[in-house]
Amino acid sequence: MEPDSTSRRATNCGIWWRVARPHTLTAAVMPVLIGTSAAWTVGKPDWTLFAAMAAASILIQSAVNMFNEYYDYKRGLDSRDSVGIGGVIVNREVHESAVLRMAAVLVIVSIFLGAFICHETSWWLALVGTASIVVGYLYSAGRNPIAYTRFGEAAAGLFMGPVIVLISFYIQRGTITLPSILISVPISILVAAILLANNIRDEERDRQKGRTTLAVLWRHDKAVKSLDRFFISAYIWTIGLVILKIATPWTLLVFASVPKARKSLGLFQAGRNPGEMMPAMKATSELHTQFGILMSLGLILGRFLPIG
Repeated sequence: MEPDSTSRRATNCGIWWRVARPHTLTAAVMPVLIGTSAAWTVGKPDWTLFAAMAAASILIQSAVNMFNEYYDYKRGLDSRDSVGIGGVIVNREVHESAVLRMAAVLVIVSIFLGAFICHETSWWLALVGTASIVVGYLYSAGRNPIAYTRFGEAAAGLFMGPVIVLISFYIQRGTITLPSILISVPISILVAAILLANNIRDEERDRQKGRTTLAVLWRHDKAVKSLDRFFISAYIWTIGLVILKIATPWTLLVFASVPKARKSLGLFQAGRNPGEMMPAMKATSELHTQFGILMSLGLILGRFLPIG
């Protein structure tokens, strides 16, 4: 009986891991890393608060993915042929109500982590955290979900860019500075790019289901050109940070991620169906991760190995 029990547990873990959509979770970690690295430029960070913030962000992102899985299924958007979903509901591996309950559990755990962070820093953060959870829920839920509109990229860019970066900075330094705000912008642009890439991949399905995402409004070619502008803007903004001496030249390490941006664009230009564009979507997510790591490294090196 023991091997069968162990096998079932492993299978269940695999199912929940899939519905959490692990390939998206770096989008929750990178802004925490950047905010903490920016704080590190002026003092040693509190690693316990960093870990709590990173864990809370990952849990909320996983919950949002589960809400998305649940509500897209309930609205009839997902089928067994859908690309980029966990697929556990449409394949009848887990009942839809179980997915909704698991999402609620993850939110509750993240609230406890948030309460710890607030206790150690400021309870004003509870308002920001609550707003983040509400927006994350309304991204897929409600009469007119954010994900189904042209505002999805803006919402993702704001709450998974400046909001997380600045909370991560604040819990370390007890304040928010103009440099920390400006440093949060490039990763905000790139997380919006991830969502745009996702919507480019799903453009035809979304149009048939009545969604009005930017990719649907712009159509494929214009949406890909806009994605290119998103990428360029992130790099240009970083150059501006260096010119204005908000960040040291070490942050130009982000340009090592340019090949990944080119790969993403090339794949989107070459592919037209969702399956063909899945590698392009993956490349966009990898670009976000590479850029975030390189920017964080640049900020830290600027503290310990100043140039000029």
